[in-house]
Amino acid sequence: MSRQDNSSAAASAPLLRRLLPSAGLLAGLLLSTQAFAQQEPPTVTAAKPVVRDIVEDDEFVGRFEAVDQVAVRSRVNGYLQEIHFTDGALVKKGDLLFTIDQRPYQATYDAAKSRVGVATSLLDFSKLQLERAEDLSKSGNLPTSTLDDRRREYLAAEAGLQGATAELQTASLDLEFTEIKAPLSGRIDRRLVSVGNLVQSDTTLLTTIVATDPIDFYFDVDERLYLAYASDARKRGGTLQQGAGGLDVSVRIADREGASFKGKLDFAENRIDAATGTMRVRARFDNPDGVLQPGMFGRINVPGSLPYRGVMVPDQAIGADQNRRIVYVVDAEGNVSAKPVRTGPRQHGYRVIREGLTGDETIVIDGLMRVRPGVKVKAEVVTLPPEGEVAGVAQ
Repeated sequence: MSRQDNSSAAASAPLLRRLLPSAGLLAGLLLSTQAFAQQEPPTVTAAKPVVRDIVEDDEFVGRFEAVDQVAVRSRVNGYLQEIHFTDGALVKKGDLLFTIDQRPYQATYDAAKSRVGVATSLLDFSKLQLERAEDLSKSGNLPTSTLDDRRREYLAAEAGLQGATAELQTASLDLEFTEIKAPLSGRIDRRLVSVGNLVQSDTTLLTTIVATDPIDFYFDVDERLYLAYASDARKRGGTLQQGAGGLDVSVRIADREGASFKGKLDFAENRIDAATGTMRVRARFDNPDGVLQPGMFGRINVPGSLPYRGVMVPDQAIGADQNRRIVYVVDAEGNVSAKPVRTGPRQHGYRVIREGLTGDETIVIDGLMRVRPGVKVKAEVVTLPPEGEVAGVAQ
């Protein structure tokens, strides 16, 4: 072998050593690609959108207030003698709550009653005297002046009886007012005065009562929504001020795990507040178990549209692509494509899709992180219920 051949062989040896790792890496990539090609398509959960008649709701925060509430005060002065209720109890209209010491008022009543008896006797006597005087006057045996005196005495006795009767009625009322009764049915507060204390009429607050069934809910709507609600109310044959024709609404409170209470819109104020640009609206709810209490906050849902056929999907089925919302549609062969959508409010546990879906598509509702447009997937198709949270469905 020539010196030149030896030199060429020596030069090629390092080159081969450098190429061998690259060749191994290339072979590994080829094997990896083949293995990836042989992998199963990712499994996702898919379903058709829910299509049903819906009414879009607007949500407002408001506060419950009692339909009726009253501050219980005495109408007479006196010392508090008895208390006839338990703090916080439900009372009915007419239930006895407090008793004021009746003895002074009983004595006044008895005295007034006796004066009525005296006045009645005096009137009877004056009437008899007048009749005798009239008989004597007809026969000419009695001066006219005497007859006039008898008539004056009779009229005075008649007026005296009227005055005594009025005093008796006043005494009777005062005696009746010593028993303080519930002016309405509802839940009573704690007693604010103890037995033995002096109670001043129309001044001393004894307790309060609030009517809790039904109960009112007040909230404010802005001018734009007022105009929309007023238009819908006219279509229903009513006015917003009169409850929009009895529009059905629902309210949710804290710590009730999503439970809502059904009621009706029944009143709106007759003007918009110029300072706030809002109008106060009221809804009324039945509250037989007393769960809803005056002063509680709640979130009320008011129908913001007339019924229409809507397409709804789970919130977890909606993805984001830059500044737009998308859902992934799966065809019969398992091919995935992205569809831009325009979303609306939540209804019945789902998100309303205003544009982008017809309701006939099959969309990915679970496993969005494993898909992208053009990828082939294995779709496990489930049926979404008309109501409910999607998390339970996806499982």
